[in-house]
Amino acid sequence: MVTKQKILIVDDDENIAELISLYLTKECFDTKMVYNGEDALNAFDTYQPNLVLLDLMLPGIDGYQVCREIRAKSATPIIMLSAKGEVFDKVLGLELGADDYILKPFDSKEMVARVRAVLRRYQPVRPEPAAAEKIKCVEYDGLIINLTNYSVVCDGQQVDMPPKELELLYFLASSPNQVFTREQLLDQIWGYEYIGDTRTVDVHIKRLRAKIKNHDSWGLALSGVSDINLRQNNYVLCRTVL
Repeated sequence: MVTKQKILIVDDDENIAELISLYLTKECFDTKMVYNGEDALNAFDTYQPNLVLLDLMLPGIDGYQVCREIRAKSATPIIMLSAKGEVFDKVLGLELGADDYILKPFDSKEMVARVRAVLRRYQPVRPEPAAAEKIKCVEYDGLIINLTNYSVVCDGQQVDMPPKELELLYFLASSPNQVFTREQLLDQIWGYEYIGDTRTVDVHIKRLRAKIKNHDSWGLALSGVSDINLRQNNYVLCRTVL
């Protein structure tokens, strides 16, 4: 079922208001009529129209003030209706936030066409659903490494770590049982442009092993390969599936 668009008609002349309502109802709009400014403001909040047809000459609060108060809280389209055809009146209405200005007397077909045109142009701003932030977090038994807020919790206790230590631990934990060389870790954590000694990795691993003690189901391991000319250390965070 198609939901009808709602038009709030504000005019102190009940005959004109009813005539407008008749025209719009024939065009499959839903309408509500009020006859003064105060009722217009109340109806705007309760009826929540898609568009307001607003006469300027209203008892009590005039159309200009109604327009000003609606525009202060909403971008809902407003078309002003008035017998006042002076340029000053039109400019004032538009500057206060009206989207169009129709001079009385008006042709019913033109009025309906203007209503449709304004509604076509109006794109209500809908709050976009907040995109769920992708939390970068790895969890092991007794260990939580959260790269999003740079925190590590081990056995229920917060573990303080400098950023590079935490990034290194997160990287290893994200690829359990995969062996990485010093050079690979250096490239991943410090970047290709880093010109420091590869022993930097060893120092950070040593600090991590001092802060994060191995568990039965996981541990930070060192795989070493040695010969006379080459000494290379490879690192892996081992995880045993229980």
